[in-house]
Amino acid sequence: MDWTQHRRKAHGLGRTQEFLKQIVYGGNDGIVTTFAIVAGFAGAQAEGAAQIGGLAVLVFGLANLFADAVSMGLGEFLSGRAQHDLYRGRREMEMREIRDNPDQERREMVAILGQRGLPDAEAERVAEILSGHPEMMADMMMTYEFGMHDPDEDNPMINGLFTFGSFVLFGSIPLIPYFLFEASQRTFVLSVLATFAALVALGLLRWNATSERLGRTVGETVLLGVICAAVAFFVGWLVGG
Repeated sequence: MDWTQHRRKAHGLGRTQEFLKQIVYGGNDGIVTTFAIVAGFAGAQAEGAAQIGGLAVLVFGLANLFADAVSMGLGEFLSGRAQHDLYRGRREMEMREIRDNPDQERREMVAILGQRGLPDAEAERVAEILSGHPEMMADMMMTYEFGMHDPDEDNPMINGLFTFGSFVLFGSIPLIPYFLFEASQRTFVLSVLATFAALVALGLLRWNATSERLGRTVGETVLLGVICAAVAFFVGWLVGG
């Protein structure tokens, strides 16, 4: 077992915590994006969802769901790759600075350690020790000077797949009533309830992973979804009403 796996196991980090960002990011966008199609169609009809036709909702909803899911997954993958490249390039520059200007880098480390609360004498001693370990010194400079953390523990491809999967899984929930029933006002109401349940479930997942206050995690997730859905409904009503 490598150090990363040991650390995650020691701190009880499961898959939910490890990929929480991708799950919440993809899931929330999936729910909101798909329900926006349903709400937009409903808002565009003078008599509500009964005028739409379930096929239209499913065609536009599924097309939008998978197109956006692919886009989100690839976006997560590419942003992760870019973060890796940026970190490696910046770290190589830092290694050159340590090699070519060791005194300047040591003074910078003393200043950083002082800002972190070490007394001057101790900061001098620690910086002197780190000067003999340029790799470790570069890692600390990346963290404390540039606020950049080593991204090698992250796999951009896995992160992209989690984003894609979460987007599709949660984003399909608002469409379920249209798979089961003919399009009607009742079906639209069921879609609203399904969307609300999906947002609550996502908020509970976030709460379970972070142990933050239940009301805050669920409330923020639901509120964001409600705002986006209301905007979609209003735009559909404004344009098609």
